[in-house]
Amino acid sequence: MELLGDISADRPLLVLAVKEEAQFLDTDLPVLLTGMGKVNAATALATVLGRGPRPAGIVNLGTAGALRPGWTGTHVVGTVVQHDLDGELLATLTGETYGAPLALPDGGEVVLATGDAFISDEAARARLAERAPLVDMEGYALAAAAELAGVPLRIVKHVSDEAGDGAARTWRESVAECARALADWAEANTPYRS
Repeated sequence: MELLGDISADRPLLVLAVKEEAQFLDTDLPVLLTGMGKVNAATALATVLGRGPRPAGIVNLGTAGALRPGWTGTHVVGTVVQHDLDGELLATLTGETYGAPLALPDGGEVVLATGDAFISDEAARARLAERAPLVDMEGYALAAAAELAGVPLRIVKHVSDEAGDGAARTWRESVAECARALADWAEANTPYRS
């Protein structure tokens, strides 16, 4: 976890997993690098929100794998689901619901599936494509932490790969281009500079 800049109640906090995704950000806004995965994302965001002050909002910028053909570019997410938590089984065991889908206030129709596995095989891709067009490793965790803290969150993902065979190689090759697109989106859609 690394926090760059100071959080204030009148500005949003930009949250990204790794420095490669943030490499072209040139902003006065505070930036939190959480590390990859749900645990790193949730604990990093919860830590900075718990310390205070809380930001006016949170914008998660990051890369995502495309689970369906034709998905490219930058997308604002409307709903996040966990693909690696069997909520239905847990409900039968405990009688309680865990990991229900989370709707985001300023999102559209795009569903993002979050899990701690980097999806890089065709069978996993096809299975997840039935639930969502995009997949990442942090979105749901950030949405859960932001919701508990009462801070509005936007999730913006740029497609880096096709979440199938060769996805890891493709991510490494495309992350700089994705980082440029995410920085451009942030400049156009946030109070990027004071």
